Amino acid sequence: MHLPVRDYTLSPTTSITDLLAAWRHSGGFTARLVAEAADILRAMVADAECTRFLAFPACIVATGLRGVLRQLVERRVFHCLVTTCGTLDHDIARSFADYFAGSFFADDIQLRKEGVHRLGNIFIPLQNYGPLIEQKMRELLCDTTGVFAPHELWWRIGEQLPPTSILHWTARYRIPVIVPAPYDGAVGYQVWQLQQTQHLQIDPKKDEDLINDLVWEAKHLGALIIGGGVAKHHVIWWSQFRGGLDYAIYITTATEYDGSLSGARTHEAISWGKVRATARHITVPGEATLILPLLAASVL
Repeated sequence: MHLPVRDYTLSPTTSITDLLAAWRHSGGFTARLVAEAADILRAMVADAECTRFLAFPACIVATGLRGVLRQLVERRVFHCLVTTCGTLDHDIARSFADYFAGSFFADDIQLRKEGVHRLGNIFIPLQNYGPLIEQKMRELLCDTTGVFAPHELWWRIGEQLPPTSILHWTARYRIPVIVPAPYDGAVGYQVWQLQQTQHLQIDPKKDEDLINDLVWEAKHLGALIIGGGVAKHHVIWWSQFRGGLDYAIYITTATEYDGSLSGARTHEAISWGKVRATARHITVPGEATLILPLLAASVL
């Protein structure tokens, strides 16, 4: 039996919890999906036998949503993060310098002349990114030698960053940050540079060993996956080897008609064995800076 559609109203005292409860009975459209995703996320977090992954792209770390991601780590909502090298870049850079609100419609040729990078509608002064990361990486790893799993090297960096950073808290609680393409960014490039001059190496196989163990040892497995690309695929790829995710929430702006991984819905992953047929799963079409705070508020 389907639930009847119910109107809802707002007041100055309406909380996020109240809003999600109202959306659950609102009938449509994306609002109801967000409410259902919050229900699945709460169930995932309440499941004491569930190993939980958070996968996300680097771009959101350039925004104020970095603070919510940090909270999720600080509260130990997830056991492992899977992301791209740009997350390390932005987290380090923003620990020491500012990014600025900009515009999607800026003159990019003029920005280039002024030494400003544009990430969507975020402006990043050149000196607050590449040169700063190069300087800080050489300071943070100046005496570091040996062979490290990449996630161990990110912990070593995080130990030296302020509490405003995501990496600070992943290091404190030893929550692994898996970056499947560790050289694909400013931090990775600096690691490569340091490998030329000091006895420092990373062994990506050790990260894969770790994610393999997490998946195989999990009684239940869940993931909140933001966006697409390598971070999304890495989580669902490894999940298939134990029969798929038991809980899966996708947030994406991508469409599925072109067959892309980024636009693929959770039900497509069932055909691959990456999400269980019995899983609680949902895809929420929408942009993460709007949707993730609402979902996070339901478990923080």
